[in-house]
Parts: sequence; structure tokens; C-alpha cells
Amino acid sequence: MKRLLLPLLLFTTTFTYAQQFGGNPPSIKWQQVNTPQARVIFSQGMDSVALRVAQTIAQMNRAIQPTIGYKQRKVSIVLQNQTTISNAYVGLAPFRSEFYLTAGQNSFEVGSLPWPEQLAIHEFRHVQQYNNFNVGLSRGLSILFGEGGQALGNALSVPDWFFEGDAVYNETLVSKQGRGRLPYFFNGFRALWAAGKNYSWMKLRNGSYLDYTPNHYPLGYMMVAYGRQKYGNDFWKDVTHDAAAFHTGFYPLQGAIKNHTGENFIEFRNAALNHFKADFSFDISDDPPNITKQHFIADREFPAYVNDSTLIYLRSAYNHVPQFIIKTGNQEKAIAVQGINNDNYFSYQNGKIIYAGYRPDLRWGFRNYNELTVLDINTGKERRITRKTRYFSPAFSADGKIIVTVQVATTGKSELHLLNENGKLLSALPNNAGLFYTYPKFYGDDKLISAVRNFKGEMSLALIDIKSGSNKYLLPFSFEPIAFPQVQGDTVYFTKTSGLEDKLFALVISSNKLYRVNAATPNASIGYYQPATGVKKLAWAGFTAFGYQVNEANLTDIKFIPVADEQAFKPLPDVGISVLNKDTASNILAAVKPDSLPVTKYSKLHGLFNFHSIFPLLDDPNYALQLVGNNVLNTFQSQLTFNYNRDEGYKQIGYEAAYGGLYPYLLAGADYTLDRRGIANGGYVYYNETAIHAGLQVPLNFSAGKHLTGLTVASNLYYSGNAIQDPFRSTYKDSHYTYLSSSIRFTNQTQQARQHINPHFAQSISINYKNAVSGQDATQILGVSTLYFPGLSANHSLVLSGAYQHRGQNNAIGYSNDFPFSYGYSAISLDDMNRFAVSYHFPIAYPDAGMANLLYILRLRGNLFYDQTNGNAERFYSDGSAFKGKFRSAGAAVFFDTKWFNQASVSFGLRYSYLLDNDLFGGNGHNRIELVLPVSVF
Repeated sequence: MKRLLLPLLLFTTTFTYAQQFGGNPPSIKWQQVNTPQARVIFSQGMDSVALRVAQTIAQMNRAIQPTIGYKQRKVSIVLQNQTTISNAYVGLAPFRSEFYLTAGQNSFEVGSLPWPEQLAIHEFRHVQQYNNFNVGLSRGLSILFGEGGQALGNALSVPDWFFEGDAVYNETLVSKQGRGRLPYFFNGFRALWAAGKNYSWMKLRNGSYLDYTPNHYPLGYMMVAYGRQKYGNDFWKDVTHDAAAFHTGFYPLQGAIKNHTGENFIEFRNAALNHFKADFSFDISDDPPNITKQHFIADREFPAYVNDSTLIYLRSAYNHVPQFIIKTGNQEKAIAVQGINNDNYFSYQNGKIIYAGYRPDLRWGFRNYNELTVLDINTGKERRITRKTRYFSPAFSADGKIIVTVQVATTGKSELHLLNENGKLLSALPNNAGLFYTYPKFYGDDKLISAVRNFKGEMSLALIDIKSGSNKYLLPFSFEPIAFPQVQGDTVYFTKTSGLEDKLFALVISSNKLYRVNAATPNASIGYYQPATGVKKLAWAGFTAFGYQVNEANLTDIKFIPVADEQAFKPLPDVGISVLNKDTASNILAAVKPDSLPVTKYSKLHGLFNFHSIFPLLDDPNYALQLVGNNVLNTFQSQLTFNYNRDEGYKQIGYEAAYGGLYPYLLAGADYTLDRRGIANGGYVYYNETAIHAGLQVPLNFSAGKHLTGLTVASNLYYSGNAIQDPFRSTYKDSHYTYLSSSIRFTNQTQQARQHINPHFAQSISINYKNAVSGQDATQILGVSTLYFPGLSANHSLVLSGAYQHRGQNNAIGYSNDFPFSYGYSAISLDDMNRFAVSYHFPIAYPDAGMANLLYILRLRGNLFYDQTNGNAERFYSDGSAFKGKFRSAGAAVFFDTKWFNQASVSFGLRYSYLLDNDLFGGNGHNRIELVLPVSVF
């Protein structure tokens, strides 16, 4: 069945935020801090973090409201501390936010501010945006369709680059740091400019399968910051109000910019990008290399020397998952694929690689772990040496017998742990100073060196005594990020932000002398990251338009330039946006006071139903309205549906609910249908139908290492009763029956690279068994499987599919038919059916082309297929004779991977099927052409 949706709602799914249903165990006791701006919900023991988030929001809110609007709607913010992922979001449908509280190790990526505060000053700006974008047509959509309607209106009128760019501007404004002050944040555009890459606006907005393009965060910041710099602090408030209200027509934001600046959008965006391009003009060579036609090559990261002629690094390409590479001379040799992880960082010593691999909890989606994995480069064999740990950035001692790693507890506390080579904990060093450790390394046998962040978010290098845990700070604390320390003898190399560049420094520990390392870098290479030292060589990763590339230099060719502290440590630059320092909200984060706020219990039953959106749905012949609800903790989902069936003319009202707060999901639902229609004795019979069901479902996640593996087991009990309408009650009796539907679904797949159409190896197997338990006699079993294999080329895919269905010969219950019938044929449910299909998928072209900022085509891909279904049925015909037949088809399809409105991903295709047998239950002829639309959009 092909699904068609109301045009405006076709893209809703792209603009909503994925939420983890039932992700926390029931043992967690929730508490809350309430302010007029936000309800901060947190687990016991996280009081200080919750209070700091609430205080930051409360005291920042009034200062930054004038630049976006004064509308205020209270938001619920859930602090998730069981996960090792660093992230957050604010979303509508329902209106809520979640902060994932484990901070990342790389201080260049987001900065070094205390992570809860960083999330508060960025994410709450999104809250203010949504509060003030509920105007005009967006408001009308919200009245009609609820929060989902506003989400749609805002997404169609205000692009994602503004949402994120404005939030990045806010974090840069209210603190001494923020990504708008960090050179690393601009590396993507700097690399494009240095390489002479002049991509179209649509390519910058929509990305590419061939070329590197920066995401919408830096693009948005440059646009927003330029607008504030040139047109004042009220500029974007006025522009986005008009855009969200759709005051200016089909291109609302572009029209609003034209109205408020007098220049068209093309002129505005070019001026914004050129404003920043001028600040980084030193990246651009007077004699640039002829590399404008070069596509993305690969990211080569974290180089490590085996010896001066041999390097190990991680290589990630668009057509291959990340793998460890050993390079001697110009020859690369793959060692092994890296396991699933949150951070590509690894460390090497004495023939062994160690890194932190990601592992989810078996059941609870918000509980996951970082477990240490050791890889032998000579054998390619891996072993996991820790279980259910929260470890980051591990490194070996010089002899490879001891491991130092950062543990980040669920409380947010950071500690250095020492382990033996088998992962056994030897000691946990005290952290009385409340530091956050990143990238620790051994310095001799009795000391460690680590980049550290203090409670303000300032950074330094710390020399840590292993026995006592005492710290000696080797550099003054500053807001300039530091990362990737590498110890070589008495010298530690590291990367630190300095002005508009991330530079390489060396500190001689015994003399406490600091040097800037001046190493020649190739044209179009930006920054000095992840240094590695050999006996006579130095390597580092520099960013380019073609990915991170490893650069090398002889130590004899490198200049060490002495640097005084007052030269090396300065306030971060404003990168050409001087109004950051003139706003009344500048650096208000430093002035946030620890006001006392009451902490109370938060009931898991609070707002349980929380109906927030109405979704219209067209699934011909069914036309439906769905009222959807989710509670804030996302443990309860409910849906009230009214449906009209055009074929039969029946009306149906139904309710579905799922509770995910216990180990098994609890499922229940009920439907009442008026005016169902059946055929008997050559005429219509009308009846009303009541259906009730309840059941259990257990989702299990076995993912580990290099595989994503899931198993779901479910069982539901269904009751159905039919009440015959007058005047047919005298001829036909009411009926009812109860049946049990049990299922098991298993999925397993390897990691998938960007260009891969399907994973190279994957399996999906599902079995469903239905049997009557009262009222009638009926059984049905259905098994479906799909196997994925690599094709003849890296991005090709071979897919084998199979299915089998059997039902009892005298079934008195007409179970739903979910059998995947052969392409092109009209499906029918028979007593016995089996199917085999083979398809071969391949890319055709990567157009990277679009039109009118509406439709952008990233990729065309095709597949060839052969499909065969065999079926038979006893007493099929009116004379009691049996049926047996084949339904074979072959054909091809072409699919378009597209983006609409520069941000909504939609894939659709055209499929041609040639029927090798007659379509006995459908139309005439052997040729079929079908439009293949998204199976599910909401």
C-alpha cells in the first residue's frame, strides 16, 4: 500500500526530534526544580547540576529576551545522566528538552565551559525561539494541529541554520567562550576557502555524498552574527517574526531579510560569508594548488609512530567504515575496522591499540557505556577488557602494562583510573579540585599529564602525581581550549587555541619553558591537531576540504619559538563581531548567582496523557485524524484516532497506548467501528465491530563491538466482537473471538559508511504466530527474512529476501495479511505462500544539484530485482477445488535521495515490474509502473 500525505505534512518527520521511548529504569527517582521559565527534572543526586541549570536559565532569560521576543512558555528539561553521549535538544510535539550530561573530551569541538551550563545557554535559546515563533500562519497551524503544526510552520519558514546559528551566537555572547570565538568552529569553511571551493548555496545547505560540506551550525552563526553586527540586536527578532508569520510569501525568511535590509537574500548571505572570509584571509595562498575538482578523500586522524618510517592512524572514508591503517612509505595497509564508538580517539603503544568502544544497555536506551578495547596490530584480534564502564581517552604506559583512562561518573565527576593490561582497576586518583580531565598521558612511571578544565571552564595542563593525586598546573588557566597532549621525553606537545588559529606548542617540563612549534603545513591545511612524535619526526593532523590529512616533518626542520605567558594566553577573539562585547548580556554567565531554589519530587504520572498534536493521514482508502500524546519522561505514548474508510464507508474510533517505564512495554488499545460491510448470499450485510487488545513487548539491544544487534519479543491478546445491524439480525448471529499474536524480531548489521546504500552485512528475521484461543478456530504463521551482502563495488549491495506464510485450512478468522507479495501483483492471502527475491542495488549518479531552493538531489540509485511468490489454497473455488499458482516478476527501480526546502530528507522512487505470470487477482497486462513513496513519514 502506497501512502500519500497532505502536502504540508509530508515533511513533518524531518523537523521533529527523535526521542528515546522508555529509556530509563523504574528504579530512578525523579525530582524537580521549578522556575517561571523551566521545570528542570533530574534523578536523585544531581541536585547541584539541576540548580545550576535552573539558575543560569532564570538569570539569563530576561537579559536576552529583547533580541528574540518576550513570549514566555514554561519548558520541561529532563537531565539524562546515565548516557555517555554528549548532546541535547529542544523539540516541539511535545514541547520539551533533554540534556545528555556527559561532557566530551575534545574541548575544541564545543568549548570547555562546564557542560551543563554550556547546554543551558545554547538550548534555552531554542526554547525562546519556539516561544516567539508561534505567530501568524505558524500560529494558525498550531491551533489546527497542535505543537506538531507549529513545528511544521516554523520549519517551513525559519531554516535550521538560523535556529542553531542564533543559539551559537547566544552561547558566544553570554560567556567568555562560545563556539563563535573558537577557530576550530570555522575550520570547515576555512578549508573550503583555502582550497578555492565555491560551492552553491544549495550544496552548502544540503550536503553531498562526494564532497565535504560543513554543517549548518557555522553557516548559521556567520549569517546571524553578521546580521547582528550590521543591522543591530533587534534585526533577527523582526526578521524571524515576519518569517514565522509568513508575512512575505513563499520564501518567508528571504523576503523578511529583503524587507528589513533593502538587499536581497543572495547579497545578504554573500556579504555575511565574505565578512568572515576576510578574517581568515591568511589561510588563502597567493598561489593556491589546483585542487578545486578534488572530492573528499578520507579523514586520517590520530597518527601514532611505530617507528620513524611507519605510522598508524584511523582512516574514515565516505565509502568505507572507519578502519585502523598502518602506513609505511606510501603504502597503506588496513589492520582492522574500528568498533562503534562516541569518539574516534585511540592510543598506540608496543604493537597494541586501545580505544573506548560504545555499548548500550540491554534494555534501557538512556543507559550506555564506554568499554575499553585492545587491538593487536600484528594479529588483528581485539579483546574487550572492561565491562559496563564509563571510560574515555585511554593511554598505555611506556611498557604497555598500565593504562590510564578518564572515568566520567553519572554525577559528572571526572577521575583518572589506572588499570592493568587486562582492565582490572588498580587505583582511582582523587580529584579534590573538581577538575575535568581530558586526554591523559604517562610522564615517566610515577606521573601523568592531562589537559584539564576547572569549574569556570578555563583550561590548563596538569602534572599529576600518581601516588598522591596532587596537581601541578604547568600553564596559566585560560578560556583557550587545550587538547591532545603528547609526551616525548621531557617535552609535552599539545594543541592550543591562539588568536584565530589552533597552534602546536611544546612545553619543556623541567625548565617550564613554552615554545610555539613552527612546522610547515601544506597549502589548504588548517590547524595542528593530534600531534605524534617519533625519534626524529613529528606528525599531526590538519583539516582540509578533503578530510583530515596527516602531515609529517623532520624535527630538525621544525622551529621552536619561545613564548612568554603574556603572549600565549589572551582572551579569545570576537572573529570580527565587535557587538559581542557591547551588548548588555555580554558574559552574564560569570555573574550567575547560586540562588536557593526549592527541590521537590517529580511524579512519573505527571502529564501522563499530554495530547499535543493532531496529524491528518491519507492512506487511501483510509482518511484519518490522529490525536497524539507523549508525557515529558516519554514513558507513555497514546494516540486517539478517528478514521473513515472510503471503500466500505465505515467510521472508526480507536485508542492505542504504550507504557515503557517497566522492563516490558505494556501495550493496550481499543477500536469501535460503525457500519462495517460484508457480503453474504449476494448482498451486503452491515455490522458494528468492537476490538480490544493488550500485550507485552520486550525490546533488547545486544549491540557491541562492530555490530548493531537487536531482539524484540512481543505477545498481544486480541478480542473482536461483531454486532449485526438491523434488519440483518434476524438472519445472522453476532460473533466474537479471541486470539493471541506472538512475534519475535531479530536484526543485526555492521556499521554503514556514508555512501553505502545498505550495510555490507546485515540480517533481519521476524516470525509472527497467531492462534485463536476462544470463539473460533484459526492459526497463521508468517516468517520474513532479509539478508544483506556486499556487491561488486564498495557502494553496491546484494539483498536476498524470503518469506513464508501458512494458515489453517478452515480458519474462521480472517487475520490481516502482512505477507510481502511479489512486486507488481495484486496481493491475496492464500493458505500457503512462500517468496524468494533477490535485488542488486547500486549508485547511478551524485548530481549535487537543485532548483529554486525547493528540491535538491544528492543521489540517484538503482536496483535490479527478481521476485517470485508461490501460493496454494485448498477449496479455493466455489466448486471446492484447490488453487496453485506462481507470481513471478522482474524489473528495475530508480530512487532519488533528495532534500526539500534545503533541510527535509525524502527518498522516493519509480519501480518498473514485468510480470512473468498473469496477475490473476488484479489488472491486465504484464507491465507495472509504481511510484514508491516513503512508507512512513510520521
